[in-house]
Amino acid sequence: MKNYFFTSESVTEGHPDKLCDYISDSILDECLKQDENSRVAVETFACANNITIAGQITTHAKLDIEKIARERIKEIGFDNENTDIDYRTCNVNIFITKQSPDIAMGVDIGGAGDQGLMFGYASDETEEYMPYAIWAAHKLAKRLTEVRKSGELPYLRPDGKTQVTVEYEDEKPKRIETVLISTQHLDSISMDELKKDITEKVIKAVLPSNMIDDNTNIYINPTGRFVIGGPLGDTGLTGRKIIVDTYGGYARHGGGAFSGKDASKVDRSAAYMLRHIAKNIVANGYAKKCEIQVSYAIGMKDPISICVNTFGTGNKSEEELVKLIKEKFDLTPNGIIEYLGLKQPIYTKTTNYGHMGKHDLPWEKIIEM
Repeated sequence: MKNYFFTSESVTEGHPDKLCDYISDSILDECLKQDENSRVAVETFACANNITIAGQITTHAKLDIEKIARERIKEIGFDNENTDIDYRTCNVNIFITKQSPDIAMGVDIGGAGDQGLMFGYASDETEEYMPYAIWAAHKLAKRLTEVRKSGELPYLRPDGKTQVTVEYEDEKPKRIETVLISTQHLDSISMDELKKDITEKVIKAVLPSNMIDDNTNIYINPTGRFVIGGPLGDTGLTGRKIIVDTYGGYARHGGGAFSGKDASKVDRSAAYMLRHIAKNIVANGYAKKCEIQVSYAIGMKDPISICVNTFGTGNKSEEELVKLIKEKFDLTPNGIIEYLGLKQPIYTKTTNYGHMGKHDLPWEKIIEM
């Protein structure tokens, strides 16, 4: 394709799915702070004024899971069960067991914690080496939270979604065709004021002016009202925003979610490693865009396949790049964990506004290849 439109979405930290991701990643980080060898696979479910946390944790850490959940709900800004959820009054139900010994016996010897396939991607469309549409959608979602928490737009509530459609010409982003923002708000604000404020203080504040023109469509709260939100408006579940977490649909995804899982789960750690490798293939000038796939078998150390696709933009053959990857990188689970430092409690940094493209994460480091 040379000329086409592509759309990606993002969500704010108050989206019910992201609330659940944040609680799960916070539990993981607390385990790792106390015991770097913790095995964690935690799911959170949110519905109305109820939080359910379930999964498997094997750790020496002493945890107050209910306290962690309430602190994160408060931090996000949820304090009203009549419009979303209240950190003070919500019910917190906990169902935690230990990791299955059938899984542990493979992980204990350095094997993958599950079978599966993972993808990593990068392109030169933005300074962050991310596709333009998801880059822009994340900027808008993050800005929605900033103006709410700073008090600049005090009538906003935590829940919100953004969506950006980009027009491509000759495989390059040419302009933004459509911006869509839906944001939770207090009942007292008029739609005219909300639309004016969001246009001026969110959209124009973060999107490049040269990418917006007179034909750009802007839609703000198209239903006209978004007072009920969070888990009261829709249930939330850990791991349901995997496309938001990665590349906005511009690249493929293996299907495994990230949040609440320690790095022995290759659907998280290998996806980070492949992002690192793909980014460095592009940053080192070997291609303008690159997608990498690997696959693993449970209990086995080495990936059972590696595939590289540079979409005709590479100056090295894909066979050469596969050889380079095998020579330079240890793609065993333990090799990835050691290389990226994945036993550190860094995971709440990843939860919101994308797991890829943030400069302070280890897999985003640019190296010489």
